[in-house]
Amino acid sequence: MKPSGEGRAGLICGFAAYGLWGLVPLFWPLLKPAGAGEILAHRMVWSLALVALVLLVMRRWAWAGELLREPRKLGLVTIAATVITVNWGLYIWSVNTGHVLEASLGYFINPLVTIAMGVLLLKERLRPLQWTAVGVGAAAVLVLAVGYGQPPWISLTLAFSFATYGLVKKKVNLGGLESLAAETTIQFLPALGYLIWLGTRGESHFGPHGAGHAALLAATGLVTAIPLILFGAAAIRVPLSTLGLLQYLAPVFQFVLGITYFHEAMPPERWAGFALVWLALSLLTWDALRNARRTRAEAIRLAAAQAVAPDATKGTEVSSPPSPSSSSSSSKATL
Repeated sequence: MKPSGEGRAGLICGFAAYGLWGLVPLFWPLLKPAGAGEILAHRMVWSLALVALVLLVMRRWAWAGELLREPRKLGLVTIAATVITVNWGLYIWSVNTGHVLEASLGYFINPLVTIAMGVLLLKERLRPLQWTAVGVGAAAVLVLAVGYGQPPWISLTLAFSFATYGLVKKKVNLGGLESLAAETTIQFLPALGYLIWLGTRGESHFGPHGAGHAALLAATGLVTAIPLILFGAAAIRVPLSTLGLLQYLAPVFQFVLGITYFHEAMPPERWAGFALVWLALSLLTWDALRNARRTRAEAIRLAAAQAVAPDATKGTEVSSPPSPSSSSSSSKATL
């Protein structure tokens, strides 16, 4: 059991991490007139610089040599880097082109996509309420497709790319900072090459728009790394079930920003689609909490049974007749 102070610190870090991820749509428009590709490249370059500095200070480099000696794991890191590149790039483009609500929907349906991938790829078995949640989520996608006149491809791409990223990271089994360092190392040369190419064409926005704009582009490293560090601090201090609930903060913040700050339209069919997604997530959350309670109750029952078993054994030993060799000591014990 975590001390109350540790648990409180973990909650604060969790709220801060998901809160920052939820507020990040406010940051990307500040980087205009840089396009999504240039912003993405800066994010890769500056993220590596910052994370490498943190790991250098913490002297956590042993994992790098181990990773280089495992080609399969290195291949998985390359896949993770590719998938998160798609996710980051599409998200930045979505925010800067007025699709914040669609982006938030992607992260709302991500847990449902993750469950579906678990069934299809890992042959996991779902409980009835989980099947219901997935079905309601599929219905939501159909409603939104009718409303948009096409499938919500931004939301689906963000959800599937991030779910794939999570699946690959689970197999790689690297810490948050180490994983980000490995992925941005793979991204670094293509990103740097793209920035140099933009510079040679006179299309780079790093510098011509002043030191403030250049600093904002460099700050993409902070925007990437700080929430990840906070998340890592939360993950070791609060239960996984709590983190599972906190993850909904980010898309909720994005959704609120999309309506109140970016003033994106919410016609009735879009409300209907979002409502179905929220219903699916409510079912999923209720099922997870109920299952966690059952698991905890079963663990308590087993612990109680194990505690009683030695006592029963001890009682049996005490009540058994003494052997002839111990009769004298037994007699003394009764005096």
